[in-house]
Amino acid sequence: MDQVFHALSDKNRRRIVERLSEGPASVTELADLLPIARPGVSRHLRVLRTAGLVTVDTDAQFRIYSLDPAQLTTLDEWLRARSEQWAQRLGALHTEIARGKRDSVSTRHIESKEAS
Repeated sequence: MDQVFHALSDKNRRRIVERLSEGPASVTELADLLPIARPGVSRHLRVLRTAGLVTVDTDAQFRIYSLDPAQLTTLDEWLRARSEQWAQRLGALHTEIARGKRDSVSTRHIESKEAS
């Protein structure tokens, strides 16, 4: 999972993943999308391959890259679990804040009756 996060931490690699989500592409097609030289694109593709996010097929002299969604599915499941945990924790915090406000109002009401 760390390799996936590392691979997606770069905006150029995220752009490659976004493009490949539309379908396979050659290095040349991917290089046209980015403001970097083709060797840089190849290095980014190597990082994405190592993380298991893309696969490569050879068609004659061309390398065709495709998105491999398995790691993205794993990442999505991990993020959903964290999101659910935070939703529960924030819900509990909201309940405690509401309880604290209610207790504060009750305390002020009692204090005002005692002062009268």
